[in-house]
Amino acid sequence: MSRELLASQKNHSGIVLDPRTKLAVLTTIAVFILGGSYEGVMQYYIIVLAAIPLLLLLLAGKWKGAVLYLLIFGGSLCLELFGLSYLTGVANFIAVAIVGLFLRFTPGIVMGYFVVTTTTVSEFVAAMERLHLPQQITIPMSVIFRFFPTVAEEWSAIGDAMRMRGVRFGGGKAGSILEYRMVPMMICSVKIGEELSAAALTRGLGGPVKRTNICKIGFRAQDIVLLLICLGAFAAQVYVWAARG
Repeated sequence: MSRELLASQKNHSGIVLDPRTKLAVLTTIAVFILGGSYEGVMQYYIIVLAAIPLLLLLLAGKWKGAVLYLLIFGGSLCLELFGLSYLTGVANFIAVAIVGLFLRFTPGIVMGYFVVTTTTVSEFVAAMERLHLPQQITIPMSVIFRFFPTVAEEWSAIGDAMRMRGVRFGGGKAGSILEYRMVPMMICSVKIGEELSAAALTRGLGGPVKRTNICKIGFRAQDIVLLLICLGAFAAQVYVWAARG
């Protein structure tokens, strides 16, 4: 289905990465860009981390996402370096808040987008099993990844049905829009949850015997490079703490 968080079929991207590498990069970006400190050598290393999602999008041929990310993050970075000093008062406060949000949140969001659009469900489950995570975590996450996209499709289908019947905001029947949307949506959500849970159990996700998986995952040269970059971020942070005293 086109709106799945994790794809059902293999997406032939320009670079093949192990799902564990993707998760490691996503975690590193979240730790050091979203919640890290921008002091010492880390202020330069964060630029390296922020460039990883751009590079991966370009290699995967996702040109629109790469250009949008470059415009948002690059524009925010240029504004922080060269433009904020010329603003004063309320304008400066608003600009600092917006730029700070974009600089901290955009890399993690874009990396998450890359992870979920280039990783199949089978690869995700295989990676979770390689990490020896319990089924109590793997199975709910697998179901959740399927649940929300299916709900989004149902929501879109309900909207199409409403438009065909002339029910929309601003029309004569606008007062009934919650009833026409929410009641079918609640019924569909319950049904979708039951069907996805049954599908997961049918595939043996809840069985006591260890499942086999035809999906081949493993570390390659590009995985080693990205993992070394992630380890370098932790090493750089330790160096900053040691230099600080």
